[in-house]
Amino acid sequence: MPLIFVNYRTSDEEATATLVDRELSRVFGTANVFRASKSIGAGSRFPRELLTAVRRSSVLLAVIGPRWLEAEDSGGRSLLEDAEDWTRREISEALETGAVVVPLLVGGAKRLRREDLPAEIAELADCQYRRLDHRNADADLGKLAGDLVELLPELTAAARSNGYRRAPALPQEARRQAEGVQVIQHLQHGGIGNVNGDFSGTFVGESRGPVHTGSGHLYAAGEDGSGDEHP
Repeated sequence: MPLIFVNYRTSDEEATATLVDRELSRVFGTANVFRASKSIGAGSRFPRELLTAVRRSSVLLAVIGPRWLEAEDSGGRSLLEDAEDWTRREISEALETGAVVVPLLVGGAKRLRREDLPAEIAELADCQYRRLDHRNADADLGKLAGDLVELLPELTAAARSNGYRRAPALPQEARRQAEGVQVIQHLQHGGIGNVNGDFSGTFVGESRGPVHTGSGHLYAAGEDGSGDEHP
């Protein structure tokens, strides 16, 4: 049976991993979502259970918060540089077995770079990521569930039996308004630069980003200047 494995670090976004597990378990059923502290029973052999679950997984969600890269042990050594670190081992195993690995960047977490990762899991930086903002958690988790339905068609029946229905795509104008862009139909008299007479068209009020004047895609940058990429 396809399995969604929730990978996380206890010192970084453990509560978010629990939130992700609960929502995906609601959609797909708890048996289809593995999270160590929930799925490993008392008396079970922890290492064997973890590795078995990763090897059965079709998708591994790597929950990554702002402290994920900087986490250290009690001696000040980087946990990520420790070959026995379980967060690292789970990701390495998933990459090796061919599972789809999705970095889930939480809050202000930045996109990973290969040079920041051990060679064993450097490929994680190449995996297309998704974001989870707690201020928009319902919508972001809904999008994530939709992505997983597409990745794992075998889980569609389980999702539908639990009442899941993917939200229809919004029309372009509604989508822009939902993203905080104010669209105003306006008739302007007079001249703008070399344009004279009446000028009608669509103007964007309170612009908070680049103005798109040509064809193609518009990528919106965040407050830190970075932008999310979408295929």
